[in-house]
Amino acid sequence: MRNELLTIGRFARLCRLSVKQLRHYDDMGLLAPIRVDAGSGYRYYAPEQARDALTIALLREMDLPLAVIAQALAAGPERRAGIMRAERDRLAERISRDQARLELLERLAQGGLPGYEVRLGREPERRLAVARAVCTPAEIGTRVEECAGRLLPVLGRTGTAWEPPLWGLYPLDLEERMEISVGAQTPQEEDMPGLEFEVLPGGLVAETMHIGPYTQLPLAYHALFAAIHERGLRPQAPVREAYLVGPAQAPPEELTTRLIIPVQESTT
Repeated sequence: MRNELLTIGRFARLCRLSVKQLRHYDDMGLLAPIRVDAGSGYRYYAPEQARDALTIALLREMDLPLAVIAQALAAGPERRAGIMRAERDRLAERISRDQARLELLERLAQGGLPGYEVRLGREPERRLAVARAVCTPAEIGTRVEECAGRLLPVLGRTGTAWEPPLWGLYPLDLEERMEISVGAQTPQEEDMPGLEFEVLPGGLVAETMHIGPYTQLPLAYHALFAAIHERGLRPQAPVREAYLVGPAQAPPEELTTRLIIPVQESTT
């Protein structure tokens, strides 16, 4: 009978789950039994709870957090679909990051740490029109595109002359939440409405050139920071990236990025 309550053992077999899993779901507040015998402590389930039990098992198999599963079970169809889409997007982002790491490890396995020529030089003062964003390290690529997408149309509408390349400005430490900027060098003249400006002071810098995908920029930064510390210099913010050859101009393996870090002589 459909209304017959099932012992935890029978319900576990019905759902192809273990008794231990069902007890865990109960402890986590995901799926409570319909009735718990006060004397024996035996748990009893209704057959119609099988759908939720199977859904929980499926989502746990996909490594969804228990809190997300609880939200999905409590939500209506439309809200539940939104939760699933959000988790899909997070999974896609994680896969993309893992793929980038695999490619980086493959490059290291094939040839070890690549050689980068790091040189010291002097950088002139630059006045940049900038668009800013706050993001996590994983969001940098997306936020850079968004900043460029906001900045360039404003430059066009105001008729502000700018000198390629586009610049990326970043903090020294990639914190969980950080401010980044995308800028374009403009003439030394009055500010234009609708634009925010930042002046990068000139001075001593360490720099290197990276040719290849942006996902492999950590290799160039490894060489750059190692050279800075080996020479007894102190890096200063912001870290600057000049996109000499960008995605619209070449495939990933031909992207050309100039990495620049202002430095000071160490006082110790």
